[in-house]
Amino acid sequence: MNSPHFPTASRRAFLKAAGSAAAVSALAGIKIPYVHAAEDSSIEVALVGCGGRGTGAADNALSVSGPPLKLVAMADVSQKKLEGSLQALNAQHAAKIDVPADRQFVGFDGFKHAMDALKPGGVAIFTTPLAFRWVHFQYAIEKGLNVFMEKPLIADAFSAKKMYALAEESVKKDLKVGVGLMSRHSKAMIELHDRVQGGEIGDIILMRGYRMAGPLASAFSEKWPGTGSELLWQISRFHSFLWASGGCYSDFYIHHIDHCCWMKDAWPVKAQAVGGRHYRYNYVDQNFDSYGVEYTFADNTKFLMDGRCMVGAVPMYNSFAQGTKGLAVISKNGDCGTPSSTYSSQSVDKDKLIWQSNDTSNPYQNEWDTLISAIRENRPHNEVKRGVDASVTTSLGRMAAHTGQEVTWDDFMACDQVFAPDVDKLTLESPAFLHCDADGKYPVPQPGISKKYEYEVVKQA
Repeated sequence: MNSPHFPTASRRAFLKAAGSAAAVSALAGIKIPYVHAAEDSSIEVALVGCGGRGTGAADNALSVSGPPLKLVAMADVSQKKLEGSLQALNAQHAAKIDVPADRQFVGFDGFKHAMDALKPGGVAIFTTPLAFRWVHFQYAIEKGLNVFMEKPLIADAFSAKKMYALAEESVKKDLKVGVGLMSRHSKAMIELHDRVQGGEIGDIILMRGYRMAGPLASAFSEKWPGTGSELLWQISRFHSFLWASGGCYSDFYIHHIDHCCWMKDAWPVKAQAVGGRHYRYNYVDQNFDSYGVEYTFADNTKFLMDGRCMVGAVPMYNSFAQGTKGLAVISKNGDCGTPSSTYSSQSVDKDKLIWQSNDTSNPYQNEWDTLISAIRENRPHNEVKRGVDASVTTSLGRMAAHTGQEVTWDDFMACDQVFAPDVDKLTLESPAFLHCDADGKYPVPQPGISKKYEYEVVKQA
């Protein structure tokens, strides 16, 4: 999932190197007080959400240079995930780990206990499925904690409205908040953005993003075995369910969508799309295996985002901006793979090369370095609104594909479909938000049939 130019960026690679693999996120937190260099500047970390992303985020946090960081609390809905994450992190950062049994919390209320272990001014990392994002962020604001949260931040309008309001509240409290859209911290892309905005390729008239690969992570699921908690099973397969992740479109494609809109310095006003389920005979998840979304900006320029999860199809994983004077390669390979480059033609022709980046620093680490620096120096740093904007843009494109309708920004924000009602009230005994039918299948999008909602809920018998 990451460019070979960022060998330390892959969170799956980190887990493999540490002798542990993980696939589910649930809760995370970090504690970092406001301090100056002359004061005690140690940083405590509480991890809430101990899947691959949470473990990777904690690894990045513990790898920040300067005064020491220490992991002091962990929480997840899975004891196995928590133990695996702790083992992996201990293998890499043993001197920075202090998580005794009484600071390991399992359950849906574990996020509170993990954050309660931190003093005001600490940092909470949220790497759970996105349905829990507003719940955890709300509590962090109440506790006066700084935050790092993984993308996407929302999948429906209900959660978007919650997060926009919480973003404003966190700014008023001067909390430092990072969002895991690491393209914004790629030094190569930062320079490319400046060049594009400076007119190096002229006015942008078209952007293109491609995320074409085989089946990934938990985006493909076979039938629930019928034993144990259906809710916890869905969380363990979170890429398969719109309520938990926004599906493969939101979770996998948001990086290209975010950095392309960044190059344009604008968010689209509407989207129309196509997509379908071609090879999913044995799968019960809610995803399409192909998506083609056309976003339109206020100036009527376009951004095309193509996604595919198919075995044997041509792989493509890059992004481009085309202008009136030339072409920019935004990501050469991966979510933000270097080098970025510009050309004086509409093709990648070495004879027409204007500029090529030479920075290969790790954007995953860069985003953490920036967050911790802002906390230590007490500088403003809050990426939440932009993170919600990127998540809404991604979601309205997904909604256009799933409903077969043209969807505007306002249409998405007015939609009253709530994917995870009362998510803040869940317990380990709670029923699932979605229930499979007699054949073990879950409701899937039906473009042109279900025009208002992305899927119709199947009533439990």
